[in-house]
Amino acid sequence: MTKQKLRKKTLSARPLLLSAALAAGIVGTTLSAPALAADITVYKSPWCGCCSKWADHLEAKGHTVTTKNMDNLDAIKKMAGVPERLQACHTAMVGGYVLEGHVPAKDIKRLLAERPKARGLAVPGMPVGSPGMEGGAPERFDVMLFGTDGSTSVYARY
Repeated sequence: MTKQKLRKKTLSARPLLLSAALAAGIVGTTLSAPALAADITVYKSPWCGCCSKWADHLEAKGHTVTTKNMDNLDAIKKMAGVPERLQACHTAMVGGYVLEGHVPAKDIKRLLAERPKARGLAVPGMPVGSPGMEGGAPERFDVMLFGTDGSTSVYARY
């Protein structure tokens, strides 16, 4: 095969690669190099104040947040593959990942920089002292990395 024919084949594969990247959620997230700020969509109850405070925390760290109020979040959690044991009061999507609960912005930044093979991050429950749950004596909590196979590991400790 000549170099010219090989080059044509390579170029014709680019639209397919771009389509695959878009479908995987790899392309389409707005990332700025220094801050790794991203567009984050938050699904929450319209009555939950701590979820709004978490969204404010993300915006203060440079992220663009779109909030979608829903009366029932069960379908979103199921669609996103959030294991029951990791569920919290809200679910968010960013750059092809799921964020469940009060995940600190610095862990989201790390997730987007490292891009591990995982479904997402979760802070189960509503621990006092996590972003959006300030006030009172802070509790220790873990940020969990969870995979598509149901595996979990500690991603950060507070």
